[in-house]
Amino acid sequence: MATKTANVEDVIKNLLNLQTVDSSLDELQVMKGELPIEVSDLEDEIEGLTTRIEKLKNNVKEVETEVSNHNANITDSKALIEKYEKQLDDVKNNREFEALTKEIEMQNLEIQLSEKKIGETDGTKERRKEALSTAKVKLKEKKADLEQKKVELEKIVKKTEKEEKKLNKASAAARESLEERLIKSYDRIRNNFRNGLAVVSIKRGSCGGCFNRIPPQLQIEIRKRNQLITCEHCGRVIVDDALLDDEAK
Repeated sequence: MATKTANVEDVIKNLLNLQTVDSSLDELQVMKGELPIEVSDLEDEIEGLTTRIEKLKNNVKEVETEVSNHNANITDSKALIEKYEKQLDDVKNNREFEALTKEIEMQNLEIQLSEKKIGETDGTKERRKEALSTAKVKLKEKKADLEQKKVELEKIVKKTEKEEKKLNKASAAARESLEERLIKSYDRIRNNFRNGLAVVSIKRGSCGGCFNRIPPQLQIEIRKRNQLITCEHCGRVIVDDALLDDEAK
């Protein structure tokens, strides 16, 4: 239960007014549903997929460069083999013959090694191309989903934009009429509950927030409107239910 303050009834009315306005804003957010979050999540997914696609493209290029280098090595080795085979016709002794034969064998081994590497690299290239293709399809699907969600959200925003601006202005005005400590407490309580209710009325002798019973004497104190009274169970500010009728008029 809060301490007594000057002009408390006006403070109570201002808090109730702020809650009424903010609850209306909450209803507009409910109309949007999960769309804002879904749009944000899709944008993050698309960004991640775009980065992955660029990385896969670079990986494919690296593999293609590697294959190209191996093919170049094969070409060089074949050229050397041809050169050494021609030199075999002019050898003058067994030592030169053995040396050239050994070089030819070495180049044939180089060719075999490069061909093996190409085979392995081709497999890697195909896997990365497949991953790239899958990522591109997924990106296209996500972009289509995003476009659809944005259209849906835009329709709702367009429908509620005028009312939302009006309510935001009213909320700001209501906050200006309250002390900063009360606003901080109000926002803290609102954030504690999914329904965003920080100010509630008496309902059938109970707290309109948590529905715990309010002692009769405390109900009388609440209706006097000369002090801020909070629920001992949930911490919400409890106001005279007659004030709701005044708000509705």
